[in-house]
Amino acid sequence: MSVANQTTLFVKDFIIVGFPGFQDQESKKTLFTFFLIAYLFILLVNLMLIFIFAADRNLHTPMYLLVCSLAILDIVLSTNTVPRMLALFISDSRSTPFVTCFTQTYFFLGLSSVECFLLGLMAYDRHIAISKPLHYPSIMTNSRILKLIIYSWVGGFLCPAIAVGLALRFPFCGPNKITQCFCDYSSVLILACGDIMLTSYVALAMGLSILFIPLIYIIFSYAKIIMSVLKISSAGRMKAFSTCGTHLLVISLYFFVTAGVFISYRIPGTSVDVRIMAAVLQNVFPPLMNPIIYCLRTKEIRESFVRTFRKIRIIPSRL
Repeated sequence: MSVANQTTLFVKDFIIVGFPGFQDQESKKTLFTFFLIAYLFILLVNLMLIFIFAADRNLHTPMYLLVCSLAILDIVLSTNTVPRMLALFISDSRSTPFVTCFTQTYFFLGLSSVECFLLGLMAYDRHIAISKPLHYPSIMTNSRILKLIIYSWVGGFLCPAIAVGLALRFPFCGPNKITQCFCDYSSVLILACGDIMLTSYVALAMGLSILFIPLIYIIFSYAKIIMSVLKISSAGRMKAFSTCGTHLLVISLYFFVTAGVFISYRIPGTSVDVRIMAAVLQNVFPPLMNPIIYCLRTKEIRESFVRTFRKIRIIPSRL
């Protein structure tokens, strides 16, 4: 009998435990309300950003194509996990089919990889814009940046295929309780029947590579950007720092949250609830903050917002 058949024979469903320390109804209602508001806000602000981009041709540039792609990613990433979490908090439905659980795991890893690549691509865009401003229009065309965005999405979804494939080689014969709010790779892998040490190390090495290779490139790019900025006039320097500051905030937010999740799993004595909350916030906090950062710090987006909503008469024309 094949391993795949054994897997479906032994375990057909996983049980999502959620927060062990917040199992009473009052705590569940509080968590449900908080994450529902956060999720609706993620949908609203990111869809608004996409709508503004689509409506304003002035924003059809490489930099804003990247911002729009990140907004789409934030919607898909949060939608992959948050609705199932909300169902967990509001009802006693904890069972998740085997295939559904691994699908969610794969999409979570894939979307996280895509985000790393897109943030690296943003650093590349800013590096060319500031270090080679005269060549920027010919190097970073809309068609080229679209190809790079597609490569980022395809590459991001190819990266976790090996790790998920290795996990599927094992039979899952029980227990089937996942101490998490969604099907996290590590939480699922430890339920496999067999020696998972090698697979765990391979998955960890791949995850760290996907995380740190773009991060190293981002640090290298911004080091070169700083060197280039120091050579230009003070007026141009302020504009360059303003643009780069927005990207750095978004980049820092993602990598600090990811680092917090990684560290929380490796500090002895950290409570299970803290570890779960760190992983959950990784799905919610960056998608929530990214569009806010861009809207507050990017003058072009703020002006486009006002122009677009004046056209549809949401904002009075005299403002």
